[in-house]
Amino acid sequence: MATGSGVVNLYPALKMQAETTMAEFDQTYPQGADYVIVPALHNVQAAVLQNWVRAQAAKGATIVGICDGVWVLAHAGLLEQRRAVGFWYSMDSLQKQFPNTIWVRNQRYLADGKIITTTGVTASLPASLALVASIAGHERATALANELGIKDYLSTHDSQQFKMSLAHVTTIAANWLRFWSHEEISLPLSAGINDIALALYADAWSRTYRSQVKTYASSMQVVKSRYGLQLLPDAVADAAVLDKMKTEQNWLTDIAPALAIDKALQEIGKTYGLATRALVSTFMEYPQ
Repeated sequence: MATGSGVVNLYPALKMQAETTMAEFDQTYPQGADYVIVPALHNVQAAVLQNWVRAQAAKGATIVGICDGVWVLAHAGLLEQRRAVGFWYSMDSLQKQFPNTIWVRNQRYLADGKIITTTGVTASLPASLALVASIAGHERATALANELGIKDYLSTHDSQQFKMSLAHVTTIAANWLRFWSHEEISLPLSAGINDIALALYADAWSRTYRSQVKTYASSMQVVKSRYGLQLLPDAVADAAVLDKMKTEQNWLTDIAPALAIDKALQEIGKTYGLATRALVSTFMEYPQ
């Protein structure tokens, strides 16, 4: 769902077609949502967005802020006098701008009543599993964790290992300045693609400061993913090129989704070195 219809450009890679708008949702479900999941967004202070999230909370929805989606919840006033967590890179700014919120360290996700917040983007999977446990029980959540390739979905987290170091700054500068060696990571889109694996893999490769993911399909039409997302390719490729891409990236169909980030980090380490791998895992707030 989006504030308006049309293409949604995801960060740092991929794009999709919004299935519905907030106005359309309100017409169909005037009683409101049961759960609202808010990802990181560029314009966190958009009035239409804040008002809608605030209205859903007033109707009784559980509101989940993933990574920097926490900014939206904070600006909407939903974190006043509550305990919350956030992306490590934003925590100092969040504490300064919202002093009436109790900002907590060393937890990947945290629920305070019907408001749930998480740390970096990779906290989305354990937080989602915790949500499944609250809805359908721990047995179902554990079964789903096994399907996804996750060992556990505990909230424990070592926040101290995530910070901007001199080594990270040096790596960013060095990688960015190597413009002659910047690369495109080409990924094929086809119906039923494993969208969780695709998202994690694309996210990691797009944070190296040396590579960017670009998706291809046989046309510019919507490609429906395994779990129903309406993905849009960046460009068109002919059948022979697509077949070659699918052969090279056939693991996207078979891998346990959560393992895609480990695969990406291993490949990044081999391609660009351990310093870049450490940088990527830090920005994704992924425990190593």
